[in-house]
Amino acid sequence: MIAVVDDVWKQFQLRENRANGISKILNTILSRNGPHREKEFWALREISFSIKENESFGIIGVNGSGKSTMLKLLTGTMRPTRGKISVKGRKSSLIELGAGFHPDFSGRENVYLNGMILGLSRHDVRLKFDDIVAFAELEEFIDVPVKYYSSGMYARLGFSVAIAVEPDVLIIDEILAVGDIGFKAKCMAKITEMQRSGVAVILVAHGMGDVERVCDRAMWIDHGQMMAYGAEKDVADQYTRFLGIASPVDLIKTAPVQVSPQVLL
Repeated sequence: MIAVVDDVWKQFQLRENRANGISKILNTILSRNGPHREKEFWALREISFSIKENESFGIIGVNGSGKSTMLKLLTGTMRPTRGKISVKGRKSSLIELGAGFHPDFSGRENVYLNGMILGLSRHDVRLKFDDIVAFAELEEFIDVPVKYYSSGMYARLGFSVAIAVEPDVLIIDEILAVGDIGFKAKCMAKITEMQRSGVAVILVAHGMGDVERVCDRAMWIDHGQMMAYGAEKDVADQYTRFLGIASPVDLIKTAPVQVSPQVLL
């Protein structure tokens, strides 16, 4: 197995009151129960699954279900409160728009910055630079500060760097939802190509469209708990019934298409 998640729980502390100074003192005095305390919130509970080499695995669920938290645990940017996670090989992820980019740096500078964050040497980035920019289709804007990029341009550059790492495991959040239809199709074709070369893919999505096209197996999370786990079609059927939609095809048809401009804002 290239990834194993064993009985993982993740807890956050939620503060009911973030007031400071005089406001905090007044709230304490006026409150019958004294100062507000932090509340425990379990974002994930009892999550266990495994992913094989060369497998594509989907994680689905509505907003706030715990999908992105699970991805952050898989990438190592968070640690579980309980349980164990093991991921073998080189990981590359695209889980947050603009993550690893500095807004005041140019696209060129950010390719080097993000590439090195993902584990490439400066020499490796230099060798791959032209291919990264060409895949992102941003040659004209590569020396412009990325703070002037549209969300779609951010996604293009981020995805291009992520695949250039040549990972053993590619982890993708719904970040590609902000891209235009043509570039998204290009990304999906690249993901399929990487699968054939042996890369394991972990994909998060609201709906089943991308999961159906890419994934072999899937997991449905709701309110931090696993609702279904297994073959993609079986999980898709359960999830779409839960949403009250007749079939995965209907879900794809009813999902809004988001298109970002291809020029600078």
